[in-house]
Order: sequence, then C-alpha cells, then structure tokens
Amino acid sequence: MRIAPVLLAGALLLAGCARSEPSADTSSADAASAETAAPAVEPTAAMGEQVFKRCVACHTIDKGGANGIGPNLHGVVGRAVAAHEGFSYSSALKAKGGTWDAAHLDQFLESPMKYAPGTRMAFAGVIDASDRKALILYLESQK
Repeated sequence: MRIAPVLLAGALLLAGCARSEPSADTSSADAASAETAAPAVEPTAAMGEQVFKRCVACHTIDKGGANGIGPNLHGVVGRAVAAHEGFSYSSALKAKGGTWDAAHLDQFLESPMKYAPGTRMAFAGVIDASDRKALILYLESQK
C-alpha cells in the first residue's frame, strides 16, 4: 500500500504542471533572449574573397589580368557597365549603361538575368544579401 501515496503525489504534481499558464509579462523574457542571441556578423572584404571563389571559373581579379569567360574584374567598382577593354559584352549589358556602384552590383549579383535580360552571364546569382555585400566589399578593395 505504500505505492498508492506515491502515485497520488505524482498525479497531483503532473496535474499541477498541466495547469500552469504562461506569464503575462513575456516582454522581459523576450528582451533577455534577444540580448543573449548572437549578433549578426557584419560582412567584410575578407569574407567576400571567399565568396569570390565561386566566380573564378569565369573571372580573374588580378590587375592587368586576362579576361576569362567573363571580364577581368579588377577595378570594376566605379567602372562603366560593359566597358572593360578587350571583352565582348552582350548587347543586353551594353544597353544598361551606368556605372558599377554598390547598388547596381548588388542588383546584378542577385540575379544577373533579371538585371539585364539577355546577358550571357549564365549564373543564377548570389542569393544571400550578406554574401553579396561581402563580395562587393571585396571587389571595392581591388583597385
């Protein structure tokens, strides 16, 4: 008969757990968890160098380097769109005009074919915005 009191105590304990209601003041718990969450990592040019490894099958980055399947990208930031000497650009990219600044590079790198329908750059794009920012920082550092 010693088992009955133990079972009764266990049942009451479990019943009490089932009735617990969440605290009305969850804002302090949310704030505490937000404070302990890891901060987002700010993209850097060094991170962009790693992202650029996806590009080396078609592009070079060395000053005075040869064009590959795609143009050499040394000094691309600040350069006119479709203007690297010695590279034959698609008419779609030539028609875009403008200058390769961070905003245009971000749009192009996100989806080259949406940015310039008819471009010959057969690359789906860099989906992650943080990766694009890091890549642009790396390209900016190549002057």
